[in-house]
Amino acid sequence: MYHGLKETLRSLDLHTVCEEARCPNVGECWREGTATVMLLGDVCTRGCRFCAVTTGDPRGAVDSREPEHVARAIAKLELQYVVLTMVNRDDLLDGGAEHVGRTVRRLRELRSDILIETLVGDFCGRSEAVDAACEANPDVFAHNIETIDRLTRTVRDVRSSYRQSLNVLARAKERARDFAKDPDRRPMLTKSSIMVGLGETDEEVVQAMRDLREAGVDIVTIGQYLRPSEKHHAVLRFVTPETFADYEREARAMGFLYAASGPLVRSSYKAAEVFLRSLLDGTDAGADIEAKLEARLQRAREEAARVVASHGAAADKPSGETLLPASSLVRPR
Repeated sequence: MYHGLKETLRSLDLHTVCEEARCPNVGECWREGTATVMLLGDVCTRGCRFCAVTTGDPRGAVDSREPEHVARAIAKLELQYVVLTMVNRDDLLDGGAEHVGRTVRRLRELRSDILIETLVGDFCGRSEAVDAACEANPDVFAHNIETIDRLTRTVRDVRSSYRQSLNVLARAKERARDFAKDPDRRPMLTKSSIMVGLGETDEEVVQAMRDLREAGVDIVTIGQYLRPSEKHHAVLRFVTPETFADYEREARAMGFLYAASGPLVRSSYKAAEVFLRSLLDGTDAGADIEAKLEARLQRAREEAARVVASHGAAADKPSGETLLPASSLVRPR
């Protein structure tokens, strides 16, 4: 599964955050049929001190065909769960929200079985942009607060704000509640992630979880920060497995549907399993989870084969045009 998926991703010119970030969980996630794909290019308009993504000014460059290209490419993969993430695009009026939404809607048309998580930026706190991203109705709306309140100004870009991130998540939860009243819409969970090891105290981590829960967040992940290079924020402590277990217990006591907490946990860590566990009201049903994952993965194989048989390689070239990744349209700095 791992090597087959890797070869297919390369042939479709899709680059995953799993590989770019050298995630230690890539083997586990890919075997479970989960992958994270980046939209809107590879240049971020923000410069957070923990992140290795290139910072610059894309100057509004966007491949308008990317949603179609990405949706068709993903539809051919044997994935049961996909995370569509993005760089911050402060150079766009809506921060890229509609672009993400178009990708979700098109993928839904091609593969109704696949679970979709959108891991998005804060859209500068614009409610209309948050609404646009939610309107596409992903199964999970995710936005990461990254760190505690006190450290936000030193860890994240100055345009990022702890309160702004919480407001984005609260707005998404409002939309999720609206969707719950509509039988034609899928339920939408909200999710966020915290890194530890940046200089926070355990009490501050617990308070951040309280703040997330107050904003209506359903799922939280907590993992160890690792320094990408000497230019990035230093690791100030390595949290013990026992402390991670304490975080998880605190999160469950607060009422999160599910919490994943551990040294190697990342924002999209085993996302399919986390999503399914969150639907079981905190019950420990390991065997049931394995069976559900395998059943969903089998259906994913069947649906991917159907898409390949229906569309074939020509599906990636509508009207005879080669679809280009957004990164190819970004002007060099």
